[in-house]
Amino acid sequence: MSKEQSANQQSSAAQDDEPDEWDKRIFSTGCADENAKLTDCYFEKKDWRACKKEMEIFRACWKKHNNDERTSTKDA
Repeated sequence: MSKEQSANQQSSAAQDDEPDEWDKRIFSTGCADENAKLTDCYFEKKDWRACKKEMEIFRACWKKHNNDERTSTKDA
């Protein structure tokens, strides 16, 4: 591997560590941990119905941080 290739790999690895726009939006909700647990559950089980507990925890966090007002979402 050349020095240039090694430097490019290190540069892209450093960029991956920095939050992108999606991450910034999730962190600003105050529910990033709950979102990660919900996403992990879905990734593992491939069925949202199997993640009801995680969804309820996320939904409670969402309401606690008044994100309904911020995003104009409504309960179904």
